[in-house]
Amino acid sequence: MTSTTEQFADVAATTLLRFATAGSVDDGKSTLVGRLLHDSKSVLTDQLEAVEAASLKRGQEAPDLALLTDGLRAEREQGITIDVAYRYFATARRRFILADTPGHVQYTRNMVTGASTAELAVVLVDARNGVVEQTRRHAAVAALLRVPHVVLAVNKMDLVDYAEPVFAAIAEEFTRYASELGVPEITAIPISALAGDNVVEPSANMDWYGGPTVLEHLETVPVSHDLTACHARFPVQYVIRPQTAEHPDYRGYAGQIAAGAFRVGEQITVLPSGRTSTITAIDALGESVDIAWAPQSVTIRLADDIDISRGDLLAPSGDAPATSKDVEATVCHVADQPLTVGQRVLLKHTTRTVKAIVKEIPSRLTLDDLSQHPEPGQLVANDIGRVKVRTAEPLALDAYADSRRTGSFLLIDPADGTTLAAGMAGEAFAGATAAAGTETTDDEGWDF
Repeated sequence: MTSTTEQFADVAATTLLRFATAGSVDDGKSTLVGRLLHDSKSVLTDQLEAVEAASLKRGQEAPDLALLTDGLRAEREQGITIDVAYRYFATARRRFILADTPGHVQYTRNMVTGASTAELAVVLVDARNGVVEQTRRHAAVAALLRVPHVVLAVNKMDLVDYAEPVFAAIAEEFTRYASELGVPEITAIPISALAGDNVVEPSANMDWYGGPTVLEHLETVPVSHDLTACHARFPVQYVIRPQTAEHPDYRGYAGQIAAGAFRVGEQITVLPSGRTSTITAIDALGESVDIAWAPQSVTIRLADDIDISRGDLLAPSGDAPATSKDVEATVCHVADQPLTVGQRVLLKHTTRTVKAIVKEIPSRLTLDDLSQHPEPGQLVANDIGRVKVRTAEPLALDAYADSRRTGSFLLIDPADGTTLAAGMAGEAFAGATAAAGTETTDDEGWDF
């Protein structure tokens, strides 16, 4: 018999998959998540008892597994998901962090939050309704966020008599649409979350389907957490200067390595100033190390006393990003108030926040046919569009296609701190690269 310690060691040794669920209202996202947790034995006894009691109180004979994720009172009363519900579970083969995102159009912004760090997105479709606008919206968001794997879960197959032609038509339409967006891998699975068909166990009702169940695919899909292969980037969070008798001259720059690896003896460039120096020491967990890599939190010490503060970025001198005050990007607008041309905003990139002005909104994406509506003048809640922003200070932005960590940013309302939009620098969808602007004219105030 394996000991508890050995079991924990086995789980710790398995890989981690972050994934998000998305779909339209009543497509069964929360039921699917509940079924995954229940059938994979990831639900505690007291949790299941609480769900059974709540279900009986609502007049339901069988436990409503959606209640395992819909925790807000408003969610349970309306039978919908409003907030992003995060769940952590594990099987013998892999650990999972799941983000169950809402289906209502007004909560599309929550999907941006849930999918921003996901390696896989499960998009649900009701077999009776097929691909609808919200399905296309979620596919577009997944493509924009460069989620590498997308699963199309065609749910409620029990309500269409488990008909293969219904599944095949939906899978073909979605795959064609998502492929045009540049989604690299699409896997279609016919399921019934309510009945448990093809969620954890293979379905006896769909012998025409020979692919994996949802859990089997989640356990076996290849994921890569090798951020060391990316361009090395270190946003400075804090400058450490104890100035004590023991450490009179200590000057270290603390933060989390966003990507890549840093080594003692390596020459680095500080951005946006462009000053260079050499790494003399790296402190991690109170000890000196010769090398550190993403996503470790470390303190880096340099050979030269340079004016470095929070918001600066350290990068290898031979692989430093270009700096610019002109940002062209795709944004998902998440605020109730519109984003307009000429609007003054704050732009937050890693640990740096600068003043900026929206100079142009060249286009808004039309989800039906993926066409661009030119010069819309503004973006409203849940719109996806292209923007050109001029910042007061230069930024060291990578293209989002190269780095999800250092190619993303937020636009913020300077008046009340509301997040207006989530931005991805460079071209909108996979297969294109960005061309950064180079203008560096200095202007006063916010008219830059």
